[in-house]
Amino acid sequence: MTASPSPRPSESSDPQPLDTHATATDSPKALLGVYVKGIAMGAADIVPGVSGGTIALIAGVYERLINALGSIGPNLWQIFRQEGGIKGLFAVWRQVDATFLLCLLLGIATSFATLAGIIKHLLDNQPLLIWSFFFGLVVATIFILLSEIKRWNIGRALLFAAGLVSAVVISSLPLLSTTPSLAYLFFAGAIAICAMILPGISGSFILLLLGAYDAVLEAVHTLNFTAIFTVMAGMLTGLLLFTHALKWLLSRYYQAMLALLTGFIAGSLIKIWPWKVDTLNTLDSETVINVMPWHYPTGAHWLTTLGLMVLGAVLVSFISWWGRHNNHHNDDV
Repeated sequence: MTASPSPRPSESSDPQPLDTHATATDSPKALLGVYVKGIAMGAADIVPGVSGGTIALIAGVYERLINALGSIGPNLWQIFRQEGGIKGLFAVWRQVDATFLLCLLLGIATSFATLAGIIKHLLDNQPLLIWSFFFGLVVATIFILLSEIKRWNIGRALLFAAGLVSAVVISSLPLLSTTPSLAYLFFAGAIAICAMILPGISGSFILLLLGAYDAVLEAVHTLNFTAIFTVMAGMLTGLLLFTHALKWLLSRYYQAMLALLTGFIAGSLIKIWPWKVDTLNTLDSETVINVMPWHYPTGAHWLTTLGLMVLGAVLVSFISWWGRHNNHHNDDV
C-alpha cells in the first residue's frame, strides 16, 4: 500500500483493492518497523486531539491495518474447519494478517505503558511545547496527504469540506463530567476506537468528551485490570463493527475517502492549536479556549514553538519517507 505520496492509479480506476502484503514476506526487520510504527501510533493516541490513525496513514500501514481488521468475521470459523487442527489455526492466522497486527498492537501497548505518564506530565505542565510539536506534525501531514489526491473534483472537495467541518464540530463539543461505570467504560471504548482508527479524530479526545479519559488513564497507571479489560472489550467490539464498512469504502473509493480523511485531519487543527488558555464559564468551571499567539499570557515563545513545529513536520516527513521506502521494498520482494 502507499499511504504516503507515491504514484497511484487514476481515480478512474476505482474501485481499487486494498493493498495487502502476505505475512510470509515479512522479515524480522520489517516486523520491527511495524512495532516502531505502533509505538508512534500509541504516542499520538495518548494526546487528546491527535489520532493514531493519522500516523498509520502517513507511515504506510493504514490500509493494511483496515484490511487485516476487516478480515475478522464469522468466515474464520469456516476457514478453520476446512483445514482443521494446527493447519486451521495457521490458516486463520494468515487470513487476519495476525503477525502484523500483533507487532502493531505490541508497539501501541508499549507506548501506552511507557509514554502515558510522560505525555500526561507534559500536557499538564508544558502544554505549549507538546501542542506546538503535534501542530507542526499534523500540518505537515495534511500537505503530504493532499499531494496524494491526484485529481480533484467537486465531489472530493465536498468530502474534504465535510470532514473538516465534522472534525471542527466534534472538537468544539462541551466535555462531559461523569464517574464512569464499567458499562459506560465499555460504551466509551467502543466509540473511541472508531474515532481512533479514523485519521484526524482522536480516540483520546472522544474519551474526554465522554468524561472517561481520566478514568482510563488512571486505570492504566494503577493497573486496574477490570477497567482496562472492560475498555478493551468495548474497543474490540467497536473495531470489528466499524472496520468492515471502512474496508469496503477504502477498497472502492480510495481517493474519495482520502479526501474525507484529510478533511478530518485538517479540522483537528482547532483542537491542537498550541496557544490555549483556561477561562471560567458561567458555571464556574474551566473552559479551554484558543487565543492568538500574541495574546498568550506568557508570550508567544516564537523560537521554541516554531522550532517544535518544524521538528514535528520533519519527523512526520521522515515517517512518510520511511513508509514509502518500506512499501517499495515489499513490492520488490
